[in-house]
Amino acid sequence: MHRYVDVAGPGVRFVQSTIRVLDPVGRRAVTDDGTFEADILVVALGADLDPAATPGLVEGGHEFYTVAGAFAARDVLAQFGGGRIVIGVTSTPFKCPPAPSETALLSHGFLRDRGLLESSRVSLVMPFGVPIPPSPDASQAVLAAFAERGISWHPGQLVVRLEPDRNVAVTSGGEEFPYDLFLGVPKHHAPAVVVEAGMTVDGWIPVDPLTLETTFPGVYAVGDVTSVGTPKAGVFAEGQAVVVAAQISAHIRGVAPSMTYDGRGICYLDFGHDTIAKVDVTFLSGERPAGVLEGPSVELSADKIAFGSERIRRWFHRSWTP
Repeated sequence: MHRYVDVAGPGVRFVQSTIRVLDPVGRRAVTDDGTFEADILVVALGADLDPAATPGLVEGGHEFYTVAGAFAARDVLAQFGGGRIVIGVTSTPFKCPPAPSETALLSHGFLRDRGLLESSRVSLVMPFGVPIPPSPDASQAVLAAFAERGISWHPGQLVVRLEPDRNVAVTSGGEEFPYDLFLGVPKHHAPAVVVEAGMTVDGWIPVDPLTLETTFPGVYAVGDVTSVGTPKAGVFAEGQAVVVAAQISAHIRGVAPSMTYDGRGICYLDFGHDTIAKVDVTFLSGERPAGVLEGPSVELSADKIAFGSERIRRWFHRSWTP
């Protein structure tokens, strides 16, 4: 377990508390441990997950996006004796767009390793026309892997409800998918405290795509809580945080900021059995996203491990390997 308190360095005070009120005008946060007033406020509260927003998901399916949900899904899979696995996205936007495709590939590998493929089928329901829209090469590689493995791909629709009494998932297009195990990506939304602060437009915090400044002076926002135009993924939040840190540093020093956000991020896609692909993608405001594919290959597994290990070392000051 990597504790956030370990991130705190010299001059940093870590407070673990619940934020009850955000005041972006006064740059103030009211928490269970007191009120914090700021010269500069950075909102990085992420996206909340709401499985109950999709009828039947809590009763008849399993989400795998929360920590608890992922562990629960692991336990269900350990007892799964074969059958129809349906993986479905219930709303957009959602974190890590390649994750449902990874789940389909890894579920297939799991069934194969347990000798259950003869009696099983994996289906993926996605709102996109292709698995990874910014990278045609990555999408082609994923679709080729689906075809090779016999994974059923159903693009352009969302799962809008489950009917647990019939073990059926119903899509936005009215199609029905019978299932023995449903793995769902739950609805995402901005935390209530952010919405109540009047910071959101169309559900998320709008920011300057180059500086991450909000419409409130002295207030920035980074990560999943924003509508900056990049996918909701940690690597993009990391890049945004670096830019905001540079903006704050320049403000304190009284100089012009020299760094702006470039919308670039690296995504690793697990094809199963230590075979990894790497997508280098850039989202620039007003331009079409562009992504370059490397792999998939076994060699990139070490690259993915190094990516994670380096950040654990830099952020939490400890060595780590999976």
